[in-house]
Order: sequence, then C-alpha cells, then structure tokens
Amino acid sequence: MKRTYVYTIVFSLIAVLGGLYLTRQVVPSEQEVKQSAKDHKNIAYTIDGKQVMLVNGVSETEIVPGSASKVVTKYFGNEAVGDLNGDGVPDVAFLLTQESGGSGTFYYAVVALKIANGYEGTNGALLGDRIAPQTTEIRNGEVIVNYADRAPAEPMTARPSIGKSKYLIVDGTTLKESQRIVGAGERCGGNMLNAPMCADGSHCAPEPDSHLPFGDVGGVCVPN
Repeated sequence: MKRTYVYTIVFSLIAVLGGLYLTRQVVPSEQEVKQSAKDHKNIAYTIDGKQVMLVNGVSETEIVPGSASKVVTKYFGNEAVGDLNGDGVPDVAFLLTQESGGSGTFYYAVVALKIANGYEGTNGALLGDRIAPQTTEIRNGEVIVNYADRAPAEPMTARPSIGKSKYLIVDGTTLKESQRIVGAGERCGGNMLNAPMCADGSHCAPEPDSHLPFGDVGGVCVPN
C-alpha cells in the first residue's frame, strides 16, 4: 500500500512537471517575443497613416470592428540590402501589398532600419495598384524600385507594360521620394512631385517636336 502511494506521488509530480513544460513551449516568453521582433517581417510599418504590425510577414485587421471584411497586408519581397541612413549598418528595403476586400492590390515600398535591438519600420511609399514589380536596388543611399505600370488612359484590366522607376531616400525614419538630378538629354521638369532637375551647366527646355504644354509634361536638359 505504501509503495503504491509513493508511485502515485511520483507519477503526479511527473504529470505536473510535464504540463508546465508543455505550457512553456506553447506560450512564448517575453524574451522569445522580443527575439522574433528582430526580424524585419515582425515589426510595425505605417501605411496611409495607420500602423500595420506584421507577424511572420502578414497583418490582418478588421475594416470595421466586428466586420468579416479585413485589410490584409503582406510581405511581397524584392528585397535589397544596404545602408540607407548613413550609420554604416545595412538596412532592408522591400515591398508590401495591401488588399481591403475590393479588386485592388496596392504595392508599397518600405524600409526596415537596423537598430541596436532589431529593426524599425518606416512609412510605406505607394507605387500603385496592380503593378508588375521588377527589381529593387540600393545605390548610394537611395532605394530604386523598378516596376511596370499602365498608361494613364489604360483600364486596370490592361497588362502593365510601361517601365517606371521610383527613387526614394530615408529622412530620419521617413521614406520619401528623392529629388532627381539628371544630365543633358534626359527628361526634366513637369508638374509631378520631385520632378527631375538638370545638373549644373544645363537647363530644362521644351522638346523641339513636342506640342504638349511644357509646364505639365516637362522637357529635356540642354547645355546652357
């Protein structure tokens, strides 16, 4: 009887310890959570003024509390690695997509800035709806995102076929378009944000054979 009692106590202790072990495995510790946050797919970014927290590269939030419709933000890829804030430490630039239940799939460029205990996410720079991403580069502290888009008059059902590039820089923790400095013979001016400017020794002039308004479409750089 005494031996049976001892066995019962031993088995009970084993069961309790085993349960504690399993509980520890299922519920991650605070330290384990902090470790996972060191991955650039597990930090927060700002999209259209709202914070989006990625978990393993995905975020799902209800459009309206209690609604079945969700805003889904996903890691797309096209990574580029390089120093973007001048601290000598490589950062990561890549693309995110965001869908909110409609037909649109919006692409954003973001940067994960390397800091002492992990990464810090920037805002997202909108590239467009249902574009065709090509490559992402980091060159001289600048992010260059290459992609294909549609002409302004084309429907969204048309296949993206016009090559475009967006040039971005990091200012503090803000990702923004950079001012392009271009040389003779390259396009300049126009009414778009951060339109390319001509380098010293040249100026922007209307294209000789163009009948479009220079103030709207810009021209080309010519020597002074």
